Amino acid sequence: MTETMPTPAEAGFSMPAEWSPHAACVMVWPARRELWQDRFEEAKRDYAAVARAIAAFEPVVMLCNPGLAAEVVDLCGTGVEPLEVPVDDSWARDSGPAFVTNDNGDVAAVKFGFNAWGNRWHPHDQDALIPDRLAAHFGVPLFRAPFVLEGGAFFVDGEGSLITTEQCLLNPNRNPHLTKAEIEQGLRDYLGVSTITWLPYGHSLDVGPAGTDGHIDGVAQYIAPGRVLLEVPSDRASSEYERARANLARLQETPDAAGRSLDIDFLDPHLDAEVSYANHYLANGAVIVPIGDNGHDADVLDFLGGVYPDRTIVGVPGATIAFGGGGPHCITQQVPAGVVAGK
Repeated sequence: MTETMPTPAEAGFSMPAEWSPHAACVMVWPARRELWQDRFEEAKRDYAAVARAIAAFEPVVMLCNPGLAAEVVDLCGTGVEPLEVPVDDSWARDSGPAFVTNDNGDVAAVKFGFNAWGNRWHPHDQDALIPDRLAAHFGVPLFRAPFVLEGGAFFVDGEGSLITTEQCLLNPNRNPHLTKAEIEQGLRDYLGVSTITWLPYGHSLDVGPAGTDGHIDGVAQYIAPGRVLLEVPSDRASSEYERARANLARLQETPDAAGRSLDIDFLDPHLDAEVSYANHYLANGAVIVPIGDNGHDADVLDFLGGVYPDRTIVGVPGATIAFGGGGPHCITQQVPAGVVAGK
């Protein structure tokens, strides 16, 4: 008789919110030259800037291809731990595992299927093994989910609520064999949530060769239980003007797992913004925010200081990472407290 492994939910695990305490942050050193084109060295410098900023608040483990540990230390400093394993690309949020915890403080990793954002990039077989390698590195159990999911496609509040986008999860290049109801059940089983809110859209520009088909971490972020930050441009010339209002309507009409109507903070991005300010990472005690060079950064950093009054707001170079298709949230993955990095 074949023994069936329990799902994380059946075993009492669920994914904590990003604002919960972290043991570490995982990143992956830039590897795919054809993605970055003539900005490959800039990408390394900007990844290093993000890593150094985060390392001031929590340990950082930087996966890198064999032979590159010295380069990582040289650019990132000794506060960032290099981990040499084969990798194809550099988006830890999507190729890495989701980490879940239980009431005893135990931590486990969840491996979802990874097909390089709808088979956009090849090869991606080494990236698909990152969850296995990180589970081994941290010495935690590994659950294997039977469907494709990237970490940038959802947020959880740690209290049973999850938000995602129809544009991404219902795209037939992810799980064409699953219905919406079956995808919802998978999210419940492997992330330990009970209530799922489907926003219609991610960014309209998040398509094409380097796109993700509408990840949510470019347009929103959970701030606290019952509270969401949402990009809502006021300029009608923005390609996101109507899409953001459709997302807003969905958030307003859908209670969370606790039955609360969500409080929504509006982030109004400027039409000429070079980066997605919503694509920020919540480190221990800090918010790591991408900035460009268009004169709007100071206003956004001040705004975020009001949204996160108990956290240090840290701006990091974002234009080159945005050129590659993301921001600080896309290139990071938090490891919840309960795991000691490198053990």
